[in-house]
Amino acid sequence: MLPTTSQNQGNGALNSRDAARHTAGAKRYKYLRRLFHFRQMDFEFAVWQMLYLFTSPQKVYRNFHYRKQTKDQWARDDPAFLVLLSIWLCVSTIGFGFVLDMGFFEMIKLLLWVVFIDCVGVGLLISTLMWFISNKYLVKQQSRDYEVEWGYAFDVHLNAFYPLLVILHFIQLFFINYVISSTSFVGYFIGNTVWLIAIGYYIYVTFLGYSALPFLKNTVILLYPFALLILLYVLSLALGWNFTKTLCTFYEFRVK
Repeated sequence: MLPTTSQNQGNGALNSRDAARHTAGAKRYKYLRRLFHFRQMDFEFAVWQMLYLFTSPQKVYRNFHYRKQTKDQWARDDPAFLVLLSIWLCVSTIGFGFVLDMGFFEMIKLLLWVVFIDCVGVGLLISTLMWFISNKYLVKQQSRDYEVEWGYAFDVHLNAFYPLLVILHFIQLFFINYVISSTSFVGYFIGNTVWLIAIGYYIYVTFLGYSALPFLKNTVILLYPFALLILLYVLSLALGWNFTKTLCTFYEFRVK
């Protein structure tokens, strides 16, 4: 069994210094403070995680187990992954702006929308919802020693969001103007299939994140949205609904 968030001293009581060090506020302060100290960030390891999120995401979550054993927390204590994700987000969004033939100020508006709404806003909402659901319904034994950290829920979202970002905001860019934007069946078939892969991978990486926690049960229910996703995919092909063209139209409307 992995160590829990409580560490016993000789008499079973938690040392006051250790208690202060392991509070959520202390962890959050340490994390935010490191955002301004780039030399303390392990960017090489963050790049390793980004690569393995595509090839073997299970290995990424094994490292979370190791962090729990060595630092007594599941969530990342190094913001390097978040910094690199932010860079990816900015670069890919600028590329999206070029593909949509946006002007400079329109591109800045798009960047602000994607960063603060699509990534941060939606991310906080999903993370908080998953944090509540997992602690309320998936924990095997209700206890302070067995609870999902909000920071871990946010890390799971970031892990799942990164592949989705690369697929939809980078790989897809090379096909939008020449294939996906066409009115033919091939166009929206390829575009909607890209969306199916991206969102499906988001669901899968999210499932891996919560199934990696040994004190959670019935995490397989996190795969149930696959059924709705496939149904929506089939309906979109039958109705000729092009997800990518809808997204592009929405972005163009938002930056006007």
